[in-house]
Amino acid sequence: MRYELADHEWTAIKPKLPNKPRGVPRVNDRRVLNGIFWVLRSGAPWRDLPAAFGPYTTCYNRFVRWRRAGVWGRIIDALAAAHDAAVQMIDTSIVRVHQHGACITRNQRQSMGRSRGGLTSKIHAVVDSNGLPVRLALSPGEAHDVRLAGKLLSRLKSGAMLLADRGYDADWIRELAVKKSAGANIPPKSNRSDPICFSPYLYRARNRVERFFNRIKQCRRVATRFDRLAANYLAFVQLASIRLWLAARYESAS
Repeated sequence: MRYELADHEWTAIKPKLPNKPRGVPRVNDRRVLNGIFWVLRSGAPWRDLPAAFGPYTTCYNRFVRWRRAGVWGRIIDALAAAHDAAVQMIDTSIVRVHQHGACITRNQRQSMGRSRGGLTSKIHAVVDSNGLPVRLALSPGEAHDVRLAGKLLSRLKSGAMLLADRGYDADWIRELAVKKSAGANIPPKSNRSDPICFSPYLYRARNRVERFFNRIKQCRRVATRFDRLAANYLAFVQLASIRLWLAARYESAS
């Protein structure tokens, strides 16, 4: 069926799944993961999961249990450890919150914000020179782009070149890059009084972070937020990113 893990993807991801040496054996991990990826790509409710993937409760419970155990985060971190650190790009993307995901009190605690367009969330991402995700985070939609920049750029490698749009033109971000022995190629804001060195030629590569957002939003569970809990929605963003890394590893190996 569409969206299922290919053999090379399963071979790469299987060793990174939790072991269960004792007790009742788990239901087939590959079948459950295929069901989770089907929901991710199609955007359908869990209850509409085809019977070929087994009970929807098994797939949902495994998705939540492994999210709470940090499995999805560890897998994306393990894959991203091999990223190209020469150039890193940071940006954000707005996502509309579906009415089914907005039925929770105190939305601010679930990274939802109300703006002119209604309830929205914002995905923050740092990608490498190949447009592959290195770090991910979530915030309310009305939050400023630089709100999570310090956290996302805390692992900026020495000698790297940081590319960002003028929304990240802040002295403290440039100082952070200097402390990390990295460069910052960010277009200056119109109200900046002191001159800043900026290369339009290097800046052209920044479109790869835009391509990253376009690629993960091909997954309907990412393009629209249906999840009430921010942790569940971020887990779907991580799963979409895992598929990108698996595809990139296969292309580089072949």
